[in-house]
Amino acid sequence: MRKQHIILVLFLLIAGCADKSAVPIPSNEFLIIAHRGASTYAPENTMLAYEIAQQSAATYLEIDLQMTEDGVLVAMHDETVDRTTDGVGLVKDYTIEELKQLNAGEWFNSTYPSMANEAFEDLDVPTLEEVFLRFGDEANYYIEMKSPKIYEEMEEELIALLHQYDLIDVNKKLPKVIIESFNRSSLTEFHELEPRLPLIQLFSFKEKAALSDQDYNSLSTYASGIGVNLNAVDKNFIHEVQQHAFQIHLYNINNEMDMKKALNLKANGAFTNTPNLAVDLLKQSNE
Repeated sequence: MRKQHIILVLFLLIAGCADKSAVPIPSNEFLIIAHRGASTYAPENTMLAYEIAQQSAATYLEIDLQMTEDGVLVAMHDETVDRTTDGVGLVKDYTIEELKQLNAGEWFNSTYPSMANEAFEDLDVPTLEEVFLRFGDEANYYIEMKSPKIYEEMEEELIALLHQYDLIDVNKKLPKVIIESFNRSSLTEFHELEPRLPLIQLFSFKEKAALSDQDYNSLSTYASGIGVNLNAVDKNFIHEVQQHAFQIHLYNINNEMDMKKALNLKANGAFTNTPNLAVDLLKQSNE
């Protein structure tokens, strides 16, 4: 399989040389991005959390990626398994067979007893391929490469899997897949290998959000938009970003007040653990 991935990447490098400009996201639709799935209602980054998010009509399923010792992409936010499973240690030190033996739901029941459900007791850590097999073309995917530089060939493995499941659809107004990361070098490498997918550069501003002309010029070489923490932005910043032809998606928005704020600020989308609430408020704002 790894040999096939290498051949595919070489093909992409040749085929993509003609145009390496950043891909715009042409949709005017406000994007509701189910953060780690519907993670208020079910253990984050589990199949059940994604199923609830899909049922709530979220625009995208947001999936965090880590990689096992044997090179399998899995849905998990942290570099370690400690917080969201009954195991300990780094994801990269587990084979996929070992990781599958961990329980990925018990922690949620003890942490959020008011939301506890016996069904969570049997959840495991899904692979990205399992998510694609479950939802296929019926879902849109917003995929974050977490800590990509500690994993060899994460970008190549992700691209190969997206091609394998025919998810690089460049003919639709709404992209089937959006890739995000805080790591600029990983995004630029991904863009070099597969320039047809829209990329989102994530930022976490401790104070008021601000970008220079140099920042915008640099972003325009690979990114279609940015993801920014809600508490750092105002209307002027959002307008400035959009005037530079970027989308701006805000995180993490989990209550009615913050969602109304995001809509009033005219952002292009929001990451939320409660996609059903976001869908309802968006409908109300459009009436």
